[in-house]
Amino acid sequence: MADPILKITDLEVAVDDTPILKGVNLEIPQGEVHALMGPNGSGKSTLAYALAGHPRYEITGGSVLFGGEDLAEMEADERAQKGLFLAMQYPVEVPGVSVMNFLRTAVNATRGEEMPIREFAKLFKEKSALLQFDPSFADRYLNEGFSGGEKKRHEILQMALLEPKFAILDETDSGLDVDALRIVSEGVEAQRGPDLGVLIITHYTRILRYIKPDVVHVMFEGRIAQTGGPELAEHLEEQGYVEFGSHEPAHSPS
Repeated sequence: MADPILKITDLEVAVDDTPILKGVNLEIPQGEVHALMGPNGSGKSTLAYALAGHPRYEITGGSVLFGGEDLAEMEADERAQKGLFLAMQYPVEVPGVSVMNFLRTAVNATRGEEMPIREFAKLFKEKSALLQFDPSFADRYLNEGFSGGEKKRHEILQMALLEPKFAILDETDSGLDVDALRIVSEGVEAQRGPDLGVLIITHYTRILRYIKPDVVHVMFEGRIAQTGGPELAEHLEEQGYVEFGSHEPAHSPS
């Protein structure tokens, strides 16, 4: 087994002084895809934002090592430069900033050097085709007027351009129809490989039909309650989260 790119030990996180994560232990080796499932309010997105460095999410105990380094000692931009990427559940609109300018600025910032415009344009075209992302969106303002599927495709396009070492996909399947889910999933699968670790955070199992995880974890009440192989997702599809004290289903109602 490869060394873990992400090692979380007894992690505790509070939001506005309210404890949310209460001792999370999780290791994800480089090159593996892990799924983190659980009912609403179990702490899944809290983990994502704490790892990404959101200022509201305060690490109050435990440790997180990313590539062997203490993540808590890094600012949010440093985490990105080290190769950590977060695809948000609700991508924000940024009027006045074009998609092309945003993406080129992000690439330059994470690389720490200026990429020539022609080189970036070629890379943008190549990766846009991968995600079936209409190149005409390059001049539109970031996420403004985008459909849910277009916003999520843009997130995965950004991931493809930044080439992170580790990607956290926070409920990327939320609000997507079947076609958009397939395209986004294929975009993630196309980037799958030995140099990329992935944590898919999801409430439902449907995205895992397109992206088969190596390991599945269940979070409940701020802790990892169970870990297993892909068959655990199938079990949750049938049984939901009843055994963890919640009557929520693990399959989409649609």
